[in-house]
Amino acid sequence: MRVGELSRRTGVSVPTIKYYVREGLLPAGQLSSPNQASYDESHVRRLKLIRALIDVGGLPVSAIREVLEAVEDPSRSVHKVLGAAHDHVAPKAAGESDADLEAAGDEVAELIARRGWRVEDDNPAARSLAAALAALRRLGHERFRDLSLDTYAEAAERVAEVDIAYVAREVGRENLVESTVIGTVLGDAVFTSLRRLAHVDASARMYAPGEQPEGAGHPERPE
Repeated sequence: MRVGELSRRTGVSVPTIKYYVREGLLPAGQLSSPNQASYDESHVRRLKLIRALIDVGGLPVSAIREVLEAVEDPSRSVHKVLGAAHDHVAPKAAGESDADLEAAGDEVAELIARRGWRVEDDNPAARSLAAALAALRRLGHERFRDLSLDTYAEAAERVAEVDIAYVAREVGRENLVESTVIGTVLGDAVFTSLRRLAHVDASARMYAPGEQPEGAGHPERPE
């Protein structure tokens, strides 16, 4: 297919497609004449992956390049490929280190050890968790942290098992990263939305038990 058709099928403009080619995110098409290139289904798939990483994952071009390089590096194990994708989609901790952050980092290390997780203490997600715990401490909400951390960890383990089971269905390395995007980036969006819906339901049951939501009926939660 020509670049115009590739643009129509993916919704990505021609100038943007050419930019991705220049940046090394998208392989160049096969030249059919000095000024014409032909593209195939692999380009369609790669463009959709790039757009998911940008639009949903919020990744910059430089990070996407590193993720795709990991996919195309045959020396990297599947675990390393997944790690490269996860490192770039994990929220980045901000701010300077202080006593609260250092204490929270120790708590995260203890949690990782307690759960038996095979995760390094300096993993980006571990640093992000430490920053969140430090913020709770500064706001005087240590009780929330103390009551909830292992409960959240247990829920996260179950969700991670589902995510990795989905990823494990794929064989090709690019398929693997697409599944990681779905299971991690899009999965985060799904899980966050479900959690917020559950919050609304829990709040309504506790604080407004006699009220009914607008629209369809509100059946009782199955026991």
